[in-house]
Amino acid sequence: MEQQNNYKIDRRKLTLTIGVIVTAALILWVTFRKKHSEVKDILVEVQHLQDGQNDLIKETDIKQIIRKGFDKKMDSAPIGDVDIARVEGMIKQDPFVENAESFIDVSGNLNVKVTQKEPILRIIDNNGQNYYLDKKGFRIPLSKYFAPRVTIITGAVPPYMIDFLSKKNYVLNHVFTLVQTLNSDPFFEPMIQQIIVDATGEFTLIPIIGDQKIRIGTLDDLNGKLERIKIFYKEALPYEGWQKYKTISVKYKGQIVCKKK
Repeated sequence: MEQQNNYKIDRRKLTLTIGVIVTAALILWVTFRKKHSEVKDILVEVQHLQDGQNDLIKETDIKQIIRKGFDKKMDSAPIGDVDIARVEGMIKQDPFVENAESFIDVSGNLNVKVTQKEPILRIIDNNGQNYYLDKKGFRIPLSKYFAPRVTIITGAVPPYMIDFLSKKNYVLNHVFTLVQTLNSDPFFEPMIQQIIVDATGEFTLIPIIGDQKIRIGTLDDLNGKLERIKIFYKEALPYEGWQKYKTISVKYKGQIVCKKK
């Protein structure tokens, strides 16, 4: 009886061992086959900008970046030769791309998901420079597909420097700070369409409604200046009329100076 029990136990161990070996062999075979199989297709998903429908870069551009970056034709390259980190790295170098993630699915397709940079302002300076800045301060060129409706900065804007955000007294830093402040305010975000920078580094806001200019000067006491503008627009202009004033100045602390047309 004891020998029969031992025999049954041995058979179970043998069956289990064989099962493990077969499973391991199957995994190795599938892995080997997948590694030496060819990429069937490149599937690209570009996440739209915040408006939900427009793009600075298209799927065809991403595929072109990938194909140019490899000596072999990616659409039929062996899966084992595909360096996912390299694919993502090449895509991230594009000035329109914020992030890229990729993987190869069970069908052998190379899947790529791309997040675009989000422009928050556009620079058109006196020297002919024309570009966007995203929310992190990175420079974005103009796109052939879409021109985002963001605040336009014109005038005496200094050249772009990759480390401009670390330079407290650099005018481009002040421009970026001003736009961020305006965009974070539900009153000013839809109101201001343009900011003019003069040679002394002072700012003038141009609203969408009306043709008056709002002079704020430097960013000193910015919150106080913006609060005075709010009060004036909410309490004075509805009675005086939007077209009555040529300029509204809050350059000086505690004051609102208006010039009529």
